[in-house]
Amino acid sequence: MSEPSASIQQLTVGADGSWSVELRLQNYSSIPMRFDAISLAMTLGDQPAGTLQGNAGISIGPESADVVTLAHAPTSAARIAMADALGGNHGIGYALEGTLRVVPEDKGARSFDIKRTSSLNPVPGLPGVLR
Repeated sequence: MSEPSASIQQLTVGADGSWSVELRLQNYSSIPMRFDAISLAMTLGDQPAGTLQGNAGISIGPESADVVTLAHAPTSAARIAMADALGGNHGIGYALEGTLRVVPEDKGARSFDIKRTSSLNPVPGLPGVLR
């Protein structure tokens, strides 16, 4: 069984300052897996942005991916870093670190440690949206 991964596909900043995070969950295994608990500490730029938490509650087929949307209330430092990136129309790096709990077909639940770094860039014509 191969380890799954998680990355941010899209982050949308709401008018009230809350974030909607579309998290891409990738199943690299040759068997279907149900993704349950998500707990990923997020860093945006150099600022801690809080923890993405939720229950995905979705099954992903072998060597496939799917997206879950998580509501997120970021830290004030992360809001400032995001406002700077959006105001300057430039990208910003992010990191995710934590665990994904999955249930492989016909097996018991397992937790996998996740560590991911990447970046997000503003989407032209969509204010407050980064991909």
